[in-house]
Amino acid sequence: MNGSIRHIAPPEMLSRAWKVVVVGAGGTGSALLPSLARLHHAMLALGHPGGIECEVYDDDTVSEFNVGRQGFYPNDVGQYKASLLVNRLNLLMGTSWRAVSRRVDSSTALRADIVIGCVDSRAARHAIVQSARRGGCRYYLDCGNERDRGQVILGELGKGRPDRLPHVGDLFPDMLNAKNDSGDNTPSCSMADALRKQSLVINLAIAVQAFNLLWSLFRDGGLKFSAVFVNLAAGRTNPLPIDPAAWARFGYEAPPAAETGRNPARGRKAA
Repeated sequence: MNGSIRHIAPPEMLSRAWKVVVVGAGGTGSALLPSLARLHHAMLALGHPGGIECEVYDDDTVSEFNVGRQGFYPNDVGQYKASLLVNRLNLLMGTSWRAVSRRVDSSTALRADIVIGCVDSRAARHAIVQSARRGGCRYYLDCGNERDRGQVILGELGKGRPDRLPHVGDLFPDMLNAKNDSGDNTPSCSMADALRKQSLVINLAIAVQAFNLLWSLFRDGGLKFSAVFVNLAAGRTNPLPIDPAAWARFGYEAPPAAETGRNPARGRKAA
């Protein structure tokens, strides 16, 4: 194991299938899901015993204005996004994934190793975090974006461990506060209107960074950084190292180290 890695993947995730829930099958979700299928096959090829078992939640249907900007085609219009993407991947990639064509709210209990949120509203993000906690999920991978910038943050939802990766709500509490949503939830009336609100490239850029984090978690058995900030306008990508001092710059203070004196920046020891 590379000595510079600070977060070690849980041993059980290297000995059985990863249970992954993706919430949101729009711009970022439709870009990320094919990559998750590729990761599934890569894991199996490299000797992982189960690859990925995935469940996708989204209650939306494909509109004509999603075609070209999201991962959909003209013949997809009117179909549910989640079932469409999952059925397509199951057919083409030989997976046995499941689609749930409904919205995740705070009463839902998501049970997974990793919940991936591909949503932009704070209300939706808050509901996902609450649902993941209710179901006892370990990781929450937040994939959020604005017009030409965004963030990918992998965090853990447990409490009390000094080496726990902070999730998006730890680093940016306002991102879980629905009162801060812009209120502009009206659908675009044309693809041109949608592109004025959001870069054509940003969802793909966010999906690639999320894919890379998950690949590193498997292939390297751990991570050197747990978040990436993307700014297309500036042509800049900034990783967030796994370091309590770096987290503190965002106002997050890691819990005190245990009495053993173990350095929280070094992460858990591999079993």
